[in-house]
Amino acid sequence: MARVRQMLAAKPDGVIEAIAREVGVPTLAVLEETPLGQRTAIAPERFEALWQELSNWGSVLFIVHTPDIVLECEGALPVGSFGHGYYNIHGDSPIGGHIKAENCRAIYLVDRLFHGRRSCSVQFFNGAGEAMFKVFVRRDASRALIAEQVTLFEALKTSFG
Repeated sequence: MARVRQMLAAKPDGVIEAIAREVGVPTLAVLEETPLGQRTAIAPERFEALWQELSNWGSVLFIVHTPDIVLECEGALPVGSFGHGYYNIHGDSPIGGHIKAENCRAIYLVDRLFHGRRSCSVQFFNGAGEAMFKVFVRRDASRALIAEQVTLFEALKTSFG
């Protein structure tokens, strides 16, 4: 992990997944090497309660980042419910589907620079240490974080952290 720490020191706003791929470690292993002030752990057992909170944020940026695609979708997170082994999310939003919530092994609130700008997200990780998906605080037309969502994000650090 010394190499990961060196890379983070050299480029503190670098892409976590890119560092993980280059070093050959899981994404979560890299995230856990960032400074403590940049990440707050949430127990994965709080998945549903956290999702319910996030569903009140309005339109967010939902990202699925794999080696093959970075899929970005903007919309409100629908309220979900468990059924047939999945956490099912459907509603009046482009974001919908079925999440294997039992595969979630770690959740982090991540507050760090990304390409020189503050970025705030909630990241969900599977047992392999790879991101299942991420929920980001949105930006306005001038690329500033939406203040109301930043306030809600900060509140999660207290209520879930």
